[in-house]
Amino acid sequence: MATSAPTYRLPFVIGASAAGTIIEWYDFYLYGVLAAFFSKQFFPPGNDTTALLQSLATFGAGFAVRPFGAAVFGRIGDIVGRKFTFLVTITVMGLSTALVGLLPTYAQIGILAPIILVALRLAQGLALGGEYGGAAIYVAEHSSDETRGRNTSWIQTTATLGLLLALVVIFAFRTSMSAEDFASFGWRIPFLLSALLVLLALYIRLRLRETPLFAKLKEQGKASTSPWRDSFGNGRNARLILLALFGATAGQAVVWYQGQFQALFFLGTNLGVRFQDAYLIVGTAIVLATPFFYVFGRLSDRIGRKPVILSGALLAAVAYLPIYTLMTQFAHPQGTLATAGINAGKFVDASGAVTAAQPEILPLVALVWIQVVFVTMVYGPIAAFLVEFFPARIRYTSLSIPYHLGNGWFGGFLPLIAAALLASTGNLYAGLIYPIVVALMTVVIGGLFIRESRHVRIWDEVGGQDASTGADLGLSSRDPQALATD
Repeated sequence: MATSAPTYRLPFVIGASAAGTIIEWYDFYLYGVLAAFFSKQFFPPGNDTTALLQSLATFGAGFAVRPFGAAVFGRIGDIVGRKFTFLVTITVMGLSTALVGLLPTYAQIGILAPIILVALRLAQGLALGGEYGGAAIYVAEHSSDETRGRNTSWIQTTATLGLLLALVVIFAFRTSMSAEDFASFGWRIPFLLSALLVLLALYIRLRLRETPLFAKLKEQGKASTSPWRDSFGNGRNARLILLALFGATAGQAVVWYQGQFQALFFLGTNLGVRFQDAYLIVGTAIVLATPFFYVFGRLSDRIGRKPVILSGALLAAVAYLPIYTLMTQFAHPQGTLATAGINAGKFVDASGAVTAAQPEILPLVALVWIQVVFVTMVYGPIAAFLVEFFPARIRYTSLSIPYHLGNGWFGGFLPLIAAALLASTGNLYAGLIYPIVVALMTVVIGGLFIRESRHVRIWDEVGGQDASTGADLGLSSRDPQALATD
Protein backbone atom coordinates (compact mmCIF):
# COMPACT_ATOMS: atom_id res chain seq x y z
CA MET A 1 0.00 0.00 0.00
CA ALA A 2 1.53 3.29 -1.08
CA THR A 3 2.04 6.05 1.46
CA SER A 4 -0.25 9.02 0.82
CA ALA A 5 1.60 12.09 -0.30
CA PRO A 6 1.92 15.06 2.04
CA THR A 7 0.37 18.31 0.82
CA TYR A 8 3.52 20.38 1.28
CA ARG A 9 6.35 20.68 -1.20
CA LEU A 10 10.07 20.11 -0.83
CA PRO A 11 11.01 23.81 -0.28
CA PHE A 12 8.72 23.83 2.78
CA VAL A 13 10.33 20.61 4.06
CA ILE A 14 13.80 22.14 3.71
CA GLY A 15 12.74 25.50 5.13
CA ALA A 16 10.98 24.04 8.17
CA SER A 17 13.88 21.71 8.94
CA ALA A 18 16.53 24.37 8.40
CA ALA A 19 14.75 27.10 10.38
CA GLY A 20 14.56 24.99 13.50
CA THR A 21 18.14 23.81 13.16
CA ILE A 22 19.44 27.37 12.70
CA ILE A 23 17.76 28.31 15.97
CA GLU A 24 19.31 25.29 17.71
CA TRP A 25 22.78 26.28 16.51
CA TYR A 26 22.10 29.91 17.47
CA ASP A 27 21.26 28.72 20.98
CA PHE A 28 24.34 26.52 21.16
CA TYR A 29 26.80 29.15 19.94
CA LEU A 30 25.57 32.09 21.98
CA TYR A 31 27.65 30.75 24.83
CA GLY A 32 30.64 30.12 22.59
CA VAL A 33 30.69 33.68 21.22
CA LEU A 34 30.53 35.01 24.79
CA ALA A 35 32.92 32.43 26.30
CA ALA A 36 35.59 35.00 27.18
CA PHE A 37 32.90 37.29 28.61
CA PHE A 38 31.27 34.49 30.61
CA SER A 39 34.57 33.63 32.28
CA LYS A 40 34.09 36.77 34.39
CA GLN A 41 30.37 36.24 34.97
CA PHE A 42 30.15 32.64 36.17
CA PHE A 43 33.57 31.60 37.44
CA PRO A 44 35.66 32.50 40.50
CA PRO A 45 37.68 35.72 40.10
CA GLY A 46 41.41 35.97 40.62
CA ASN A 47 43.02 34.29 37.61
CA ASP A 48 41.77 35.35 34.18
CA THR A 49 43.52 32.54 32.31
CA THR A 50 42.10 29.84 34.59
CA ALA A 51 38.63 31.39 34.38
CA LEU A 52 38.85 31.48 30.57
CA LEU A 53 39.93 27.84 30.41
CA GLN A 54 37.08 26.92 32.76
CA SER A 55 34.65 28.82 30.56
CA LEU A 56 35.96 27.07 27.44
CA ALA A 57 35.76 23.73 29.23
CA THR A 58 32.10 24.44 30.02
CA PHE A 59 31.57 25.28 26.35
CA GLY A 60 33.22 21.97 25.54
CA ALA A 61 30.98 20.11 28.00
CA GLY A 62 28.06 20.72 25.67
CA PHE A 63 30.03 18.99 22.94
CA ALA A 64 31.13 16.13 25.18
CA VAL A 65 27.58 14.88 25.70
CA ARG A 66 26.44 15.28 22.10
CA PRO A 67 27.22 11.62 21.24
CA PHE A 68 25.08 10.53 24.20
CA GLY A 69 22.26 12.74 22.94
CA ALA A 70 22.78 11.15 19.54
CA ALA A 71 22.42 7.68 21.04
CA VAL A 72 19.30 8.55 23.06
CA PHE A 73 17.46 10.58 20.45
CA GLY A 74 18.78 8.47 17.58
CA ARG A 75 17.08 5.45 19.11
CA ILE A 76 13.83 7.37 19.46
CA GLY A 77 14.12 8.58 15.88
CA ASP A 78 14.61 5.06 14.54
CA ILE A 79 11.73 3.61 16.57
CA VAL A 80 9.13 6.40 16.87
CA GLY A 81 10.01 8.62 13.93
CA ARG A 82 12.05 11.54 12.63
CA LYS A 83 9.47 14.28 13.16
CA PHE A 84 8.62 13.52 16.81
CA THR A 85 12.29 13.41 17.76
CA PHE A 86 13.30 16.80 16.42
CA LEU A 87 10.22 18.37 18.00
CA VAL A 88 11.50 17.13 21.37
CA THR A 89 15.09 18.24 20.77
CA ILE A 90 14.24 21.80 19.82
CA THR A 91 12.03 22.12 22.91
CA VAL A 92 14.83 20.96 25.23
CA MET A 93 17.33 23.28 23.54
CA GLY A 94 15.03 26.30 23.76
CA LEU A 95 14.25 25.81 27.45
CA SER A 96 17.93 25.30 28.35
CA THR A 97 19.00 28.42 26.50
CA ALA A 98 16.28 30.59 28.01
CA LEU A 99 17.29 29.40 31.50
CA VAL A 100 20.90 30.51 30.85
CA GLY A 101 19.45 33.97 30.31
CA LEU A 102 17.86 33.80 33.78
CA LEU A 103 20.86 32.30 35.60
CA PRO A 104 22.35 34.37 38.47
CA THR A 105 26.08 35.11 38.25
CA TYR A 106 28.93 33.87 40.46
CA ALA A 107 28.81 37.14 42.41
CA GLN A 108 25.15 36.44 43.24
CA ILE A 109 25.02 32.71 44.09
CA GLY A 110 28.66 31.63 44.21
CA ILE A 111 29.68 28.14 43.15
CA LEU A 112 26.11 27.22 42.18
CA ALA A 113 26.43 29.50 39.14
CA PRO A 114 29.03 27.41 37.24
CA ILE A 115 27.38 24.17 38.39
CA ILE A 116 23.99 25.15 36.99
CA LEU A 117 25.62 26.59 33.86
CA VAL A 118 27.37 23.27 33.19
CA ALA A 119 24.06 21.42 33.69
CA LEU A 120 22.32 23.66 31.16
CA ARG A 121 25.19 23.24 28.69
CA LEU A 122 24.86 19.47 29.07
CA ALA A 123 21.13 19.71 28.29
CA GLN A 124 21.93 21.79 25.21
CA GLY A 125 24.48 19.24 24.05
CA LEU A 126 22.06 16.34 24.52
CA ALA A 127 19.40 18.17 22.51
CA LEU A 128 21.78 19.06 19.70
CA GLY A 129 22.91 15.44 19.61
CA GLY A 130 19.43 14.52 18.40
CA GLU A 131 18.59 17.59 16.33
CA TYR A 132 21.10 17.48 13.50
CA GLY A 133 20.51 13.86 12.54
CA GLY A 134 16.76 14.41 12.49
CA ALA A 135 16.92 17.47 10.26
CA ALA A 136 19.46 16.00 7.83
CA ILE A 137 17.60 12.69 7.54
CA TYR A 138 14.22 14.42 7.24
CA VAL A 139 15.36 16.34 4.17
CA ALA A 140 17.31 13.42 2.70
CA GLU A 141 14.34 11.05 3.01
CA HIS A 142 12.16 13.55 1.18
CA SER A 143 14.71 13.87 -1.64
CA SER A 144 15.41 11.88 -4.75
CA ASP A 145 18.66 9.96 -5.06
CA GLU A 146 19.86 12.37 -7.76
CA THR A 147 19.41 15.57 -5.72
CA ARG A 148 20.27 14.49 -2.17
CA GLY A 149 23.55 16.43 -1.95
CA ARG A 150 21.94 19.62 -3.25
CA ASN A 151 18.91 19.40 -0.95
CA THR A 152 20.75 18.46 2.24
CA SER A 153 23.32 21.21 1.65
CA TRP A 154 20.67 23.66 2.87
CA ILE A 155 20.74 21.89 6.25
CA GLN A 156 24.52 22.18 6.20
CA THR A 157 24.25 25.98 6.10
CA THR A 158 22.42 26.01 9.42
CA ALA A 159 25.41 25.70 11.76
CA THR A 160 27.16 28.58 10.03
CA LEU A 161 24.00 30.67 9.85
CA GLY A 162 23.31 29.93 13.52
CA LEU A 163 26.77 31.24 14.38
CA LEU A 164 26.17 34.28 12.17
CA LEU A 165 22.81 34.95 13.85
CA ALA A 166 24.48 34.75 17.26
CA LEU A 167 27.15 37.23 16.13
CA VAL A 168 24.57 39.67 14.73
CA VAL A 169 22.32 39.58 17.79
CA ILE A 170 25.17 39.95 20.28
CA PHE A 171 26.75 42.70 18.18
CA ALA A 172 23.45 44.59 18.10
CA PHE A 173 23.08 44.55 21.88
CA ARG A 174 26.74 45.19 22.69
CA THR A 175 26.84 48.25 20.46
CA SER A 176 23.44 49.65 21.47
CA MET A 177 24.14 49.83 25.20
CA SER A 178 27.01 50.70 27.46
CA ALA A 179 29.57 48.07 28.45
CA GLU A 180 28.27 48.31 32.02
CA ASP A 181 24.66 47.70 30.99
CA PHE A 182 25.61 44.76 28.78
CA ALA A 183 27.64 43.23 31.61
CA SER A 184 24.76 43.82 34.03
CA PHE A 185 21.77 42.54 32.04
CA GLY A 186 22.23 43.01 28.30
CA TRP A 187 23.97 39.67 27.79
CA ARG A 188 20.80 37.93 28.96
CA ILE A 189 18.58 39.29 26.18
CA PRO A 190 19.95 37.12 23.31
CA PHE A 191 19.34 34.02 25.44
CA LEU A 192 15.80 35.03 26.37
CA LEU A 193 15.07 35.90 22.73
CA SER A 194 15.67 32.24 21.95
CA ALA A 195 12.37 31.30 23.62
CA LEU A 196 10.41 33.30 21.03
CA LEU A 197 12.42 31.82 18.16
CA VAL A 198 11.83 28.28 19.42
CA LEU A 199 8.07 28.84 19.66
CA LEU A 200 8.12 29.98 16.02
CA ALA A 201 10.12 26.92 14.95
CA LEU A 202 7.79 24.59 16.84
CA TYR A 203 4.76 26.13 15.15
CA ILE A 204 6.33 25.51 11.74
CA ARG A 205 7.51 21.99 12.51
CA LEU A 206 4.17 20.86 13.91
CA ARG A 207 2.81 21.18 10.36
CA LEU A 208 5.24 18.54 9.09
CA ARG A 209 4.51 14.83 8.71
CA GLU A 210 6.76 11.81 8.98
CA THR A 211 9.14 11.23 6.05
CA PRO A 212 7.64 9.07 3.27
CA LEU A 213 10.60 6.70 3.33
CA PHE A 214 10.37 6.04 7.08
CA ALA A 215 6.58 5.76 6.89
CA LYS A 216 6.94 3.06 4.22
CA LEU A 217 9.62 1.34 6.28
CA LYS A 218 7.23 1.06 9.24
CA GLU A 219 4.34 -0.05 7.01
CA GLN A 220 6.49 -2.87 5.69
CA GLY A 221 7.58 -3.89 9.20
CA LYS A 222 11.25 -3.21 8.44
CA ALA A 223 11.91 -0.58 11.14
CA SER A 224 14.39 -1.58 13.84
CA THR A 225 13.09 -2.44 17.30
CA SER A 226 16.59 -2.27 18.82
CA PRO A 227 18.65 0.40 17.02
CA TRP A 228 21.49 0.30 19.56
CA ARG A 229 22.01 -3.44 19.17
CA ASP A 230 21.63 -3.27 15.41
CA SER A 231 24.07 -0.33 15.19
CA PHE A 232 26.79 -1.38 17.64
CA GLY A 233 26.25 -5.11 18.00
CA ASN A 234 26.60 -5.66 14.27
CA GLY A 235 30.30 -5.84 13.41
CA ARG A 236 29.88 -4.53 9.87
CA ASN A 237 27.85 -1.50 10.95
CA ALA A 238 30.19 -0.77 13.88
CA ARG A 239 33.05 -0.69 11.39
CA LEU A 240 31.10 1.76 9.23
CA ILE A 241 30.58 4.02 12.26
CA LEU A 242 34.33 4.07 12.97
CA LEU A 243 35.15 4.73 9.32
CA ALA A 244 32.64 7.58 9.15
CA LEU A 245 34.17 9.09 12.27
CA PHE A 246 37.87 8.91 11.47
CA GLY A 247 37.56 9.06 7.68
CA ALA A 248 35.06 11.91 7.40
CA THR A 249 33.50 13.69 10.38
CA ALA A 250 36.60 14.20 12.56
CA GLY A 251 38.40 16.14 9.83
CA GLN A 252 35.22 17.93 8.79
CA ALA A 253 34.70 19.02 12.41
CA VAL A 254 38.11 20.59 13.00
CA VAL A 255 37.93 22.43 9.68
CA TRP A 256 34.51 23.82 10.65
CA TYR A 257 35.56 25.03 14.09
CA GLN A 258 38.96 26.31 13.05
CA GLY A 259 37.69 28.17 10.00
CA GLN A 260 34.88 30.04 11.72
CA PHE A 261 34.78 29.82 15.48
CA GLN A 262 38.50 29.69 16.18
CA ALA A 263 39.19 32.39 13.59
CA LEU A 264 36.91 34.70 15.60
CA PHE A 265 38.60 33.73 18.87
CA PHE A 266 42.08 34.20 17.37
CA LEU A 267 41.25 37.69 16.10
CA GLY A 268 39.56 38.94 19.23
CA THR A 269 41.35 37.19 22.08
CA ASN A 270 44.86 36.59 20.75
CA LEU A 271 45.47 39.49 18.36
CA GLY A 272 43.47 42.10 20.26
CA VAL A 273 41.07 43.04 17.46
CA ARG A 274 38.06 44.93 18.87
CA PHE A 275 34.96 42.77 19.05
CA GLN A 276 33.14 45.11 16.61
CA ASP A 277 35.82 44.55 13.98
CA ALA A 278 36.21 40.83 14.71
CA TYR A 279 32.46 40.27 14.37
CA LEU A 280 32.42 42.31 11.16
CA ILE A 281 35.32 40.35 9.66
CA VAL A 282 33.99 36.90 10.47
CA GLY A 283 30.35 37.80 9.79
CA THR A 284 31.15 39.24 6.36
CA ALA A 285 33.29 36.22 5.45
CA ILE A 286 30.45 33.88 6.47
CA VAL A 287 27.87 35.78 4.40
CA LEU A 288 30.11 35.73 1.32
CA ALA A 289 31.03 32.04 1.68
CA THR A 290 27.66 30.55 2.68
CA PRO A 291 26.40 30.07 -0.93
CA PHE A 292 29.25 27.61 -1.42
CA PHE A 293 27.51 25.07 0.82
CA TYR A 294 24.98 24.71 -1.99
CA VAL A 295 27.71 24.80 -4.66
CA PHE A 296 29.67 21.94 -3.12
CA GLY A 297 26.55 20.00 -2.13
CA ARG A 298 25.39 20.12 -5.72
CA LEU A 299 28.89 19.34 -7.01
CA SER A 300 28.89 16.22 -4.81
CA ASP A 301 25.78 15.02 -6.67
CA ARG A 302 27.88 15.06 -9.84
CA ILE A 303 31.41 13.97 -8.87
CA GLY A 304 30.86 12.36 -5.48
CA ARG A 305 30.91 13.21 -1.78
CA LYS A 306 34.36 11.79 -1.06
CA PRO A 307 36.52 13.94 -3.38
CA VAL A 308 34.84 17.17 -2.28
CA ILE A 309 35.09 16.46 1.47
CA LEU A 310 38.66 15.15 1.44
CA SER A 311 39.88 17.94 -0.87
CA GLY A 312 38.54 20.51 1.58
CA ALA A 313 40.27 18.82 4.52
CA LEU A 314 43.58 18.60 2.66
CA LEU A 315 43.51 22.20 1.45
CA ALA A 316 42.72 23.42 4.95
CA ALA A 317 45.55 21.45 6.53
CA VAL A 318 48.07 22.80 4.05
CA ALA A 319 46.83 26.41 4.17
CA TYR A 320 46.24 27.06 7.89
CA LEU A 321 49.75 28.11 8.93
CA PRO A 322 50.28 30.63 6.09
CA ILE A 323 46.73 31.96 6.52
CA TYR A 324 47.14 32.60 10.26
CA THR A 325 50.58 34.09 9.75
CA LEU A 326 49.03 36.56 7.29
CA MET A 327 46.13 37.22 9.67
CA THR A 328 48.64 38.31 12.31
CA GLN A 329 50.39 40.61 9.85
CA PHE A 330 47.18 42.27 8.65
CA ALA A 331 45.75 42.58 12.17
CA HIS A 332 48.76 44.69 13.21
CA PRO A 333 48.73 43.67 16.88
CA GLN A 334 50.43 46.25 19.08
CA GLY A 335 53.15 45.54 21.63
CA THR A 336 54.71 42.14 22.17
CA LEU A 337 53.29 38.66 22.60
CA ALA A 338 53.11 37.59 26.23
CA THR A 339 54.29 34.00 26.68
CA ALA A 340 53.57 33.63 30.39
CA GLY A 341 51.24 34.91 33.07
CA ILE A 342 47.53 35.72 32.90
CA ASN A 343 47.88 37.34 29.46
CA ALA A 344 49.82 34.50 27.81
CA GLY A 345 48.98 34.38 24.12
CA LYS A 346 47.93 38.03 23.97
CA PHE A 347 49.77 41.15 22.84
CA VAL A 348 50.71 43.54 25.65
CA ASP A 349 52.48 46.88 26.11
CA ALA A 350 55.53 47.58 28.27
CA SER A 351 53.39 47.65 31.42
CA GLY A 352 51.85 44.24 30.65
CA ALA A 353 48.43 45.63 29.71
CA VAL A 354 46.60 44.04 26.75
CA THR A 355 46.73 46.24 23.66
CA ALA A 356 44.23 46.82 20.85
CA ALA A 357 45.15 45.80 17.30
CA GLN A 358 44.85 48.07 14.26
CA PRO A 359 43.41 45.67 11.67
CA GLU A 360 43.11 45.97 7.91
CA ILE A 361 39.55 44.79 7.46
CA LEU A 362 39.43 43.70 3.80
CA PRO A 363 42.51 41.42 3.81
CA LEU A 364 41.29 39.80 7.01
CA VAL A 365 37.84 39.23 5.54
CA ALA A 366 39.50 37.54 2.55
CA LEU A 367 41.62 35.28 4.78
CA VAL A 368 38.67 34.20 6.91
CA TRP A 369 36.55 33.78 3.76
CA ILE A 370 39.06 31.27 2.40
CA GLN A 371 38.74 29.28 5.61
CA VAL A 372 34.95 29.33 5.44
CA VAL A 373 35.10 28.08 1.83
CA PHE A 374 37.10 25.12 3.16
CA VAL A 375 34.28 24.66 5.66
CA THR A 376 31.70 24.57 2.88
CA MET A 377 33.72 21.91 1.04
CA VAL A 378 33.92 19.52 3.98
CA TYR A 379 30.49 20.27 5.42
CA GLY A 380 28.28 20.83 2.39
CA PRO A 381 28.18 17.15 1.26
CA ILE A 382 28.56 15.48 4.70
CA ALA A 383 24.84 14.99 5.40
CA ALA A 384 24.23 13.25 2.07
CA PHE A 385 27.30 11.09 2.63
CA LEU A 386 26.20 10.00 6.12
CA VAL A 387 22.62 9.28 5.03
CA GLU A 388 23.91 7.08 2.22
CA PHE A 389 26.45 5.36 4.47
CA PHE A 390 23.89 3.71 6.79
CA PRO A 391 20.66 1.70 6.23
CA ALA A 392 17.31 3.41 6.87
CA ARG A 393 16.22 1.14 9.73
CA ILE A 394 19.09 2.35 11.95
CA ARG A 395 20.02 5.52 10.08
CA TYR A 396 19.17 8.04 12.82
CA THR A 397 21.29 6.25 15.45
CA SER A 398 24.17 5.18 13.22
CA LEU A 399 24.47 8.55 11.46
CA SER A 400 24.25 10.64 14.61
CA ILE A 401 26.97 8.82 16.56
CA PRO A 402 29.96 9.48 14.24
CA TYR A 403 28.68 12.96 13.40
CA HIS A 404 28.52 14.02 17.04
CA LEU A 405 31.66 12.18 18.10
CA GLY A 406 33.45 14.05 15.32
CA ASN A 407 31.86 17.44 15.83
CA GLY A 408 31.28 17.12 19.56
CA TRP A 409 34.67 15.76 20.58
CA PHE A 410 37.19 16.36 17.80
CA GLY A 411 35.69 19.74 16.88
CA GLY A 412 34.06 20.90 20.08
CA PHE A 413 37.21 20.67 22.18
CA LEU A 414 39.32 22.47 19.58
CA PRO A 415 39.08 25.91 21.31
CA LEU A 416 40.13 24.41 24.65
CA ILE A 417 42.96 22.34 23.14
CA ALA A 418 44.20 25.32 21.11
CA ALA A 419 44.14 27.61 24.17
CA ALA A 420 45.95 25.00 26.28
CA LEU A 421 48.65 24.47 23.60
CA LEU A 422 49.19 28.21 23.32
CA ALA A 423 49.34 28.68 27.10
CA SER A 424 51.82 25.80 27.52
CA THR A 425 54.13 26.72 24.63
CA GLY A 426 53.77 30.48 24.30
CA ASN A 427 53.66 29.97 20.52
CA LEU A 428 50.85 31.91 18.86
CA TYR A 429 50.36 29.22 16.21
CA ALA A 430 50.72 26.12 18.41
CA GLY A 431 46.94 25.64 18.41
CA LEU A 432 47.04 24.93 14.66
CA ILE A 433 48.84 21.64 15.23
CA TYR A 434 45.66 19.93 16.36
CA PRO A 435 43.33 20.74 13.41
CA ILE A 436 46.11 20.11 10.89
CA VAL A 437 46.89 16.64 12.29
CA VAL A 438 43.22 15.61 12.55
CA ALA A 439 42.39 16.88 9.05
CA LEU A 440 45.32 14.95 7.57
CA MET A 441 44.27 11.82 9.47
CA THR A 442 40.84 12.04 7.85
CA VAL A 443 42.35 12.53 4.39
CA VAL A 444 44.45 9.37 4.77
CA ILE A 445 41.78 7.13 6.36
CA GLY A 446 38.95 8.42 4.19
CA GLY A 447 41.04 8.19 1.06
CA LEU A 448 42.13 4.61 1.70
CA PHE A 449 39.13 2.94 3.30
CA ILE A 450 35.89 4.78 2.44
CA ARG A 451 34.03 4.05 -0.79
CA GLU A 452 32.16 6.72 -2.69
CA SER A 453 28.50 6.82 -1.62
CA ARG A 454 26.66 9.03 -4.11
CA HIS A 455 25.34 6.10 -6.17
CA VAL A 456 23.63 4.51 -3.15
CA ARG A 457 19.85 4.37 -3.73
CA ILE A 458 18.33 4.76 -0.28
CA TRP A 459 14.79 4.20 -1.62
CA ASP A 460 15.63 0.65 -2.67
CA GLU A 461 15.19 -0.46 0.97
CA VAL A 462 11.44 0.16 0.67
CA GLY A 463 11.04 -1.04 -2.91
CA GLY A 464 11.89 2.22 -4.66
CA GLN A 465 10.30 5.67 -4.45
CA ASP A 466 6.69 6.14 -5.48
CA ALA A 467 6.05 8.04 -8.68
CA SER A 468 2.82 9.19 -7.01
CA THR A 469 4.74 11.18 -4.40
CA GLY A 470 7.08 12.82 -6.84
CA ALA A 471 4.91 15.77 -7.75
CA ASP A 472 4.33 16.93 -4.19
CA LEU A 473 7.78 16.19 -2.81
CA GLY A 474 9.87 17.32 -5.76
CA LEU A 475 11.15 13.78 -6.21
CA SER A 476 12.26 12.18 -9.41
CA SER A 477 10.04 9.35 -10.65
CA ARG A 478 12.94 7.72 -12.45
CA ASP A 479 13.32 4.04 -11.65
CA PRO A 480 16.17 3.70 -9.10
CA GLN A 481 17.07 0.33 -10.57
CA ALA A 482 18.03 2.04 -13.83
CA LEU A 483 20.65 4.20 -12.09
CA ALA A 484 24.29 3.22 -11.91
CA THR A 485 25.55 1.68 -8.67
CA ASP A 486 28.99 1.03 -7.31
